Amino acid sequence: MSTTRSAVNTGVRLGIAVVVVAAVVTGTALAVAAGLPGHRATPVSTTVSPAAESSVLACDGPILALGRDTASAGKVSVATAQKLTSGSVPGTAPTRTTTLASPDVAGAQGPQSLITPPTGRAPAQVGASVSAQLSAADLSGFAASACQPAIAQSWLVGGSAGTGSNDLVLLANPGAVAATVQVTVYGPSGPQIPPGGADVIVPARTQRVIPLAGLALGTASPVVRIVSSGAPVQASIQTSIIRTLVPGGVDQVSAAESAAKALLIPGVRVTGAAGAGSSPLSVLRMLAPNADARATVTVRGPDGRTALTRTVPLTAGQPIEVALEGLKTGTYSVRVTASAAVVAGVWNATGTGAGDDYAWNAAAPSLGTTATVAVPDGAGAVLSVVNSGARTASVTVKPVSGGPSQTLSLPAGGAKDVPVNPGTVYRLIPRAGGQVAAAVSFASAHALAAFPVWAADAASPELTVYP
Repeated sequence: MSTTRSAVNTGVRLGIAVVVVAAVVTGTALAVAAGLPGHRATPVSTTVSPAAESSVLACDGPILALGRDTASAGKVSVATAQKLTSGSVPGTAPTRTTTLASPDVAGAQGPQSLITPPTGRAPAQVGASVSAQLSAADLSGFAASACQPAIAQSWLVGGSAGTGSNDLVLLANPGAVAATVQVTVYGPSGPQIPPGGADVIVPARTQRVIPLAGLALGTASPVVRIVSSGAPVQASIQTSIIRTLVPGGVDQVSAAESAAKALLIPGVRVTGAAGAGSSPLSVLRMLAPNADARATVTVRGPDGRTALTRTVPLTAGQPIEVALEGLKTGTYSVRVTASAAVVAGVWNATGTGAGDDYAWNAAAPSLGTTATVAVPDGAGAVLSVVNSGARTASVTVKPVSGGPSQTLSLPAGGAKDVPVNPGTVYRLIPRAGGQVAAAVSFASAHALAAFPVWAADAASPELTVYP
């Protein structure tokens, strides 16, 4: 074989090899792009745990009085201070308590705010609440409420701007950035943002106080929606009434975070029945904010048996009230199921005479994780736990400072009342898979109050990062 032919043959072989290699590379690239059968590309990633933030709770603050200064009928002043009860689980970092500014209240300090650093990646398990008893010519009764985290949206089902009412909308901003709040009032004419409710500025570490009559003058049964931007706020309504110059009770209305098709209101304490021809002592207020709805109301006693059922049509944007009549003395839960999202609350009274009191019971969130609840001072304190799920649930009630615990087994729809000690902080620990709702309530001859139990913030979920 000549040298020339050998070189040609070698070149041909090299050319073929190059073509084959190129084809293989090209085919491989196409196969990777298209995905080879059985082959799955795994991108490089890493998992990180975000740092937890401090738990921040804001309290409602002192009981306020409107119009005590005859020279300035619109001035708000302090009627009495509230007593704070707080605590956390062992191993939690110390809680720092601060006082918010309150520029709308004459010469007084504002409500308290509690800041607790996280425990590792989990937010602190801390609970706080306040209560007060007073008897004055313009304000009389007992009030208790939980200190709550600030949220971006709140629904306040309760209060009145009718004759004899001196109700106040309370907006607390415990954060470091100012909040801008829109206050929407739902009444007989539907939703409205009144001039006094548009773009309300709540400075950092400040509570604003707005008379409800300035937002909804003459509206007897309003529902108030609070929407905040810039920073979340803790919202509530202080409500009181005077009937023919006689004070008839005081309370603080707790917020619900959202409307829903199913609501549960536990811990409604009925202390007696209304007399013949008298106004009802238990009333449910409801609102379907966005669409017409049909709601079914079911009232159950502590034994889980149905005491009352009503089916009620709702017109979008217009609150409605339903009397809950014929209930005997005891503790009840009220369930509302509707064809569209609704909000609801129950007004309940010991009577309508001198020395009587009332409470607004708010809907309670479903608890699938541990909750920490502080029981403030007050007579007849009870923790009501209701199974909000469709199967048997188990929950343990345990004082954070030690002592005996109780484990409750609740059938679907079942409820149990646990007497609790004022000034004590408890943990509610649902067994995995269980869903319960709970409320703390107080009842005596002439005192009523109640507030729902909220779960602690969940730990920040892990994040997957792709470099």
